[in-house]
Amino acid sequence: MLFTRAGRGVEPTPNAHVLAQATQQALQLVQRALHGVERFDPGTAHRTFRLHMSDIGESEFLPGLMHEVRRSAPGVRIETRQLDYAQVENALDTGAVDLAFGYLPGVEHTEQVRLFTERYVLIARADHPLLTARPSQALLARLDYVVVRHRTETLRLLDRLVLHDRIRLSTPHFMVIPAIVRETDLAVVLPQRIATKFAQAGGLRIAQPRWGVADFGIGLHWSHRADSDPGNRWLRGVATGLFREGPRGIAPR
Repeated sequence: MLFTRAGRGVEPTPNAHVLAQATQQALQLVQRALHGVERFDPGTAHRTFRLHMSDIGESEFLPGLMHEVRRSAPGVRIETRQLDYAQVENALDTGAVDLAFGYLPGVEHTEQVRLFTERYVLIARADHPLLTARPSQALLARLDYVVVRHRTETLRLLDRLVLHDRIRLSTPHFMVIPAIVRETDLAVVLPQRIATKFAQAGGLRIAQPRWGVADFGIGLHWSHRADSDPGNRWLRGVATGLFREGPRGIAPR
């Protein structure tokens, strides 16, 4: 059922709203495909791009990306959203998001380019009584941890290292982590780039545990449906120009 009676009128049901949104997104994709040969002029364009990023991704990518977008495409608008990994591919295919940034395990059926390689490190307050520069697994088992709940990959890492029982604080908020760590003996597992930014503010130290955890790739993903879309090509060109390191990955076409 797509409509219900309300008083003397007829109102769309929630299913009708969902169908209308999906239809609109499909029509946008068709329109872009039909006009795929047109140019995208960033200097005059007025378009909204929707990007999947985690909160850590926003900290890493948005400052540089917005600086360049504001410089070269003042009429372009950027919206970010954070999706579950299982939602990313469908969101790209339906046009709900245009690009997805980050470490996205399980997101495989997309066009993608590796931007850079990351690794997990440990941070704690600078005068932590236990932490060393290269902590062993035995020392890691003596530490207490704070985690951000939606950072599922770090939770899996602690599970793998049999450290889940050492979690003393779980929070949904990322930006509060440095303040908590500076005032307690809690440690946190983070990607090295954001850990370095936190440490530069003072009061924190970074450790490189001997835990045998492999480095991982931070990528840029898009749908094959949007591969020839001029606006999408422009934005991913901006992103790869700003953030891609080295010759790895597949360059945007």
